[in-house]
Amino acid sequence: MNLIESFQSQLQQAFPYVSKIHTKLLLAVSGGVDSIVLVDLFYKAGFDFMIAHCNFHLRGEESNRDEMFVKTIAELYQKEIFIQHFDTVKIAEVEKTSIEETARNLRYHWFTELLNEERNFPSSLQNKFIVTAHHANDTIETLLMNFFRGTGIGGLHGIPAHNENIIRPLLFAKREAIIAYAKANNLNWVEDSSNQSETYTRNFFRLNFLPNMQEYFPKVEGNLLNNIERFKEVEILYTQAVDLNRKKLLQQKGNEFFMPVLLLQKIPAQQTLLWEILKGFSFSQSQIPEVVKLLSSTSGAYMDAQTHRIFKNRNHLIITPLAERFSQQILINEGDKNVSFEGGSLKFSLMQNDGNIEKTSAIAMLDTKNLEFPLLLRKWKAGDYFYPLGMKKKKKLARFFIDQKLSLSQKEALWLIESNKKIVWVLGLRIDDRFKVLASTQKILKIEFKYR
Repeated sequence: MNLIESFQSQLQQAFPYVSKIHTKLLLAVSGGVDSIVLVDLFYKAGFDFMIAHCNFHLRGEESNRDEMFVKTIAELYQKEIFIQHFDTVKIAEVEKTSIEETARNLRYHWFTELLNEERNFPSSLQNKFIVTAHHANDTIETLLMNFFRGTGIGGLHGIPAHNENIIRPLLFAKREAIIAYAKANNLNWVEDSSNQSETYTRNFFRLNFLPNMQEYFPKVEGNLLNNIERFKEVEILYTQAVDLNRKKLLQQKGNEFFMPVLLLQKIPAQQTLLWEILKGFSFSQSQIPEVVKLLSSTSGAYMDAQTHRIFKNRNHLIITPLAERFSQQILINEGDKNVSFEGGSLKFSLMQNDGNIEKTSAIAMLDTKNLEFPLLLRKWKAGDYFYPLGMKKKKKLARFFIDQKLSLSQKEALWLIESNKKIVWVLGLRIDDRFKVLASTQKILKIEFKYR
């Protein structure tokens, strides 16, 4: 079977939704042999497509040469062409990303913008796709880079044939088959001189690693392609097992997630499973061994990631969002009616003492005689103490929280109000006995607390 027959067979089997009717394609064409063969194959197969070319200005006049060549290809096949210029080096410096990563991000972002333009790809189309010319050797190189980079099993399936609105129909073909087709059909293409530079990681694998491996294992490319197919199926089973264990382990309560310590200690592949769960909360793979240590730590031990914290609380590991850092101190002046803050909002009202005292955790009824303004709303801190309602002895807040069996995240979320350096109310928990309403109290300050 020749390449065009194999190509058409691959389209039918792997991409049955890509039809000649109601489908329009955007072909990414660099001018290299892979993308030129891609154009020729789709043209001969009778598909409707447009051409997109990126000039990254990385190779001086050679980049401009490639642009002019792709224009001639568009004229030859009578297809509309889109060309975009990028100052890639400058953008990479600003975004602090590698040239390879910057070019890739720019390319796919622009392709997606083109695909979303109604004028070029109307919404009436059943299907519209970006098409790239990645082939079998590209996916082998990706597999090797991911393996040595340490991306886990998810990186061992090579390049996906279909990813969102991108399809890659040449992944079945090796580089030599593509070049042979181009020569047999008298196709012209341009050579990218950067393909011979070992500055880029992919070129190292292409020019050095794989050729050296072939000296010892002549069938290395075929074996790796077979492994990729097996890894795809292994990943399916792996994902199913992870999902089942995640459902057993992870219980959500509000914005927190609980995992039972005893179950985690007994479960097989402990570190792998923790990594699969915690990577969604911005934890890195290098942090997982330290997370495992939390299982045998005392309550209160924790570890932070960029967006979340995981901590030990008795029989559970709890994952909680890191609190946003708003103002940590707010002055409340006499006469203020409403105050909003990170933890919620407060409503203030003055009233006469009629003997009716509301006893809920969200309301504080305070004797105004003992209050000195301005009041201070702030987060609690180590060393704070107060006289809990009903007690004549002071108690440190840290000890009070232990008695209340509060978790680490609950303690971190607590706010209090103080008057002249005396704690008046630990919001949502207890007022200070020194500010309680007595029979002799005339005026009451009522504070209503609503959680955010």
